[in-house]
Parts: sequence; C-alpha cells; structure tokens
Amino acid sequence: MLSILYEDRDIIVVEKPPGLDSQSSRSFAPDMVSEIRCYLTQKLAIHRLSTGRTASEPPYVGVIHRLDKPVGGIMVYGKNQKSSAALSAILQEGKMKKFYRAVVCGKPVDNQGTYVDYLRQDRKNNRSHIVDKPVKDSKKGVLNYRVLEVIHKETPEDKSYSLIDIELLTGRHHQIRVQLAGHGTPLYGDSRYGAEISTDREKKGTGSLLFPAQASLALWAYRLEFPHPGSGKLCSFERKPSGGAFDWFFKNR
Repeated sequence: MLSILYEDRDIIVVEKPPGLDSQSSRSFAPDMVSEIRCYLTQKLAIHRLSTGRTASEPPYVGVIHRLDKPVGGIMVYGKNQKSSAALSAILQEGKMKKFYRAVVCGKPVDNQGTYVDYLRQDRKNNRSHIVDKPVKDSKKGVLNYRVLEVIHKETPEDKSYSLIDIELLTGRHHQIRVQLAGHGTPLYGDSRYGAEISTDREKKGTGSLLFPAQASLALWAYRLEFPHPGSGKLCSFERKPSGGAFDWFFKNR
C-alpha cells in the first residue's frame, strides 16, 4: 500500500520501500510511478463518479530525483508539468536537501567530515568507481557525514558497525555506496561494493567482511527539504529507518 506523507494539487511526497524502482520499471515488476499513478487514477475515478464527468488522460507523475532500487526513504514527485519543472530546477540549483541514515562496517577515521571524490560510471556493468583525478566522463561527488553511534557485534568477523548521518550534496550514480566503500567503510549488506574496495589509486581487499545474503542494504533517505514549487514555503519531511541493521541502534529506544 502506498505510504503518503503529504499531497496537494502540485506535489505528492511518499515513502519508497526498498526493492521498488523509483521510476517506471522496464519489467512487469511494480515501481513507484505505477503505484502513484494507480492511486491517483482511483482518486480521479471517485471524483468523476461524484461529479458525473467522463474519463480523461492518465494522471501525470513527474520523476524529480531517484533512489537506488534497494534503498528506501522519502521522495517527492510532481503532479503536473509546471510543478515538476519547478522541482527539477530546485534540485539543479541545490535547494533540495537530502539526508540519509546508514549503517556501515567499521568506523570512519573522523567522527565527522566531508568526502570529495571524482566518480566515473561504468554503464555496461551498472557500477561506479572513484578515480584519482578529473578524467573524461568523471563527475565530482560530495557528501557530508557524521558518526552518530558505534557498536561492536560478536559475529564470526568480530566487527564494529557505525550508524552515520549523511547529507548528500551531489547526486551521482551509486554515490553514497561508492564513496563509503572507497573510504573503507562499506554499507552493511552491500554485496555490490562491499566485497571489494578499490579506486584507481589503490586496490585493497576488505578482509572477511560479513555480508549476509539475507541482509538488506542499510541505507535510508530519512529527511527531505525543499521550497514548495508553488508557494515557495519550505517543506520538510522526515521518517526514521527501521528493520535490519538499523534495529541494532533504534530498537530499544
């Protein structure tokens, strides 16, 4: 069932569950655009029945930003072309603030800081890599992070895990996953980047990090802030993560 945090005539803010595509899927699997369009279609049908109006075109759903399929959290979509264009401009101007919570293997060297890396996407293999310096097709990736808590788990690997807060300042392909792994603290449950930490400068194994097959990716988009495309009023939405590795930190609070 679609989890709606806010809706008006211009925008709809929803909670995307992990495992769903942010935009229209190429397969027959469900995706967020289809779910939102289905919800809006049902609303329109009820309205038409009450007013006696005839059917019209399918509801418009504008994709503004994206979350990787295994990542859950808060997203905003436009309900018409004008608001979608305004939201896209807000995003491009850096006025849309995106915050994440993540559980990483190990602990960052500093309790807070900024990662600035150049990332190059490998479209053929659907991966991205940190490169040594600006090269062709590379893009700068920037994020701020802050360590909130560190725990020690008595697993076969006998490892520490950190809960961190992230402010994403650029939106690159797999950016958070690549940068955290590249700096030695891969996301818990990230089998794509966790099993191998590498850059063009340095390649090193992570040892025997624990990445259970059943573990979900411990990354959640918990807060989203932006000026409303119509009124200009600041909108702020927050939803804390739960389940999986996040319960190590939140369950008993």
